[in-house]
Amino acid sequence: MWRMKDKIRLPVELGEAIRAERKSAQLKATDIAIRSGRARNVLYRLERGEDITVGSLMDILRAMDLTIRLERLGMPTLDEVQRRFAQDEDDAA
Repeated sequence: MWRMKDKIRLPVELGEAIRAERKSAQLKATDIAIRSGRARNVLYRLERGEDITVGSLMDILRAMDLTIRLERLGMPTLDEVQRRFAQDEDDAA
């Protein structure tokens, strides 16, 4: 499950982070859609880690009062590696 201290390395992790923020702030998808000028479906696709446009991402983040900060990737932590490979095993089952 997403934890705010984790680095986002995959689209699905970005989606999980956005969903967690939305739920934490008790924001409804409909409200975000109205504020962002994007369809609810775009938000749902983002939350599932599916491809959306950069413009849509920025509009949704702005509507949620969020931003993105870039930093050097660095090596993944042991916890990140274990979670990543655990996801692969879950997908294969």
